[in-house]
Amino acid sequence: MKKQLLLLAMIAFFAMPSIAQEFNLSGEIRPRYENRYGFGSLRSEGDEAGNFVSQRTRINFDFKNTKMIFKVDVQNVRVWGDVATMTTDDTGINFFQAWGEAIISEKFSMKLGRQIIAYDDERIFGGVAWAQQARSHDAFLFKIRPNENHKIDVGIAYNADMQSNLDQLYSNAAGYKTFQYGWYHGDFNKVGVSFLLLNTGIEYLENEGLPNEDTTIDYMQSIGPRVTFKSGNISADGAFYFQTGKSLDNSVSASYFGANFNYKFTDNFNATLGGEYLSGKDMDDSSTDVNSFAPLFGTNHKFNGLMDYFYVGNHANNVGLTDIYLHLGYSMNKWNFKLSPHYFAAAANIIDTNGDNLDDYLGTEIDFTVGYKLTKSIKIDAGYSQMFANDSMEAIKGGDSSLHNSWAWVMVTFKPNLFNHKFTAPEDVN
Repeated sequence: MKKQLLLLAMIAFFAMPSIAQEFNLSGEIRPRYENRYGFGSLRSEGDEAGNFVSQRTRINFDFKNTKMIFKVDVQNVRVWGDVATMTTDDTGINFFQAWGEAIISEKFSMKLGRQIIAYDDERIFGGVAWAQQARSHDAFLFKIRPNENHKIDVGIAYNADMQSNLDQLYSNAAGYKTFQYGWYHGDFNKVGVSFLLLNTGIEYLENEGLPNEDTTIDYMQSIGPRVTFKSGNISADGAFYFQTGKSLDNSVSASYFGANFNYKFTDNFNATLGGEYLSGKDMDDSSTDVNSFAPLFGTNHKFNGLMDYFYVGNHANNVGLTDIYLHLGYSMNKWNFKLSPHYFAAAANIIDTNGDNLDDYLGTEIDFTVGYKLTKSIKIDAGYSQMFANDSMEAIKGGDSSLHNSWAWVMVTFKPNLFNHKFTAPEDVN
């Protein structure tokens, strides 16, 4: 009798609908040495170079089946030596990503939790992979995929500092109280078209210190298309965005335009000629209006020179920027090389301390990078950049443009796939 019951149980188990499932465990350790000698801003006479090694450590858990996708990335970011050799790093662990995606059908899914939000060339939304801490958002994302050529995402974020029974002024630690956005991308033969509509809200105290003090949220809209084209060895892209609305009780009116033209000479050598314009505000403009374009959550290190003089935690509400550049790339076997000169100019008037207009030319930056893939899971990258600044750069950055300003770095990345397992399980288990 027992054998018959066991046999019936086994038959029932294997007769249940089963779904394919996959679990993957991977890791990353990425130490990077940097020599900063005028990085991010011009140095002054007597300033010595900053030297340090930073490290990103991650353990990535991934699980997926036909019903859901589940991801958790545990991260530690630190500088070598910031913790004593016999002290535990109690506050150094965080969840870079922690999200679940419910797959409703082949055309619809819902993704909730801490996640990377990145689109197109990452100018407005990006993962900021270069920064050791990178960027992720606490958000809800609804994904629509009518077919393989069209994608629609609708995202919502709403932030608070803590659980509370009463309304509390948000510290804007995330850079915003809330956002809502819609993104569309379509592929049409050789042409790709994207469109982004982003509504960003920042909370603040209106009439602070007065009897009618109250919390309020101002909303700024970032709107625009991006178009790509590829045919044979030729490719090009262009994007235009404008910003309107309000920010901290100030009216916003700003714009952006960028374009790139790429030609692949051989399988190993390619060149890109491009430019960007980000609107700015004249230094003698005393109005409270915001006319400087803000790239918001983009991967800004990727743009406007690797020395991060512009839009990487700086240059906000400033004279804007015109950046004309050339990228020359060469790869061979396990090696890759890239040389990128940039010509920088202000997009608005620069005024010196005497009230006189200065030349809009800011300077020229030369970036050189080299990479070598040691194995499938180990890569070595290095780079050297130098800024040749004009006097106008001093007016907006301070420091001394006549001094040597450079940046050098070496980075080793270990990204092993630690474990992968594919299996089937009864559908009702999940």
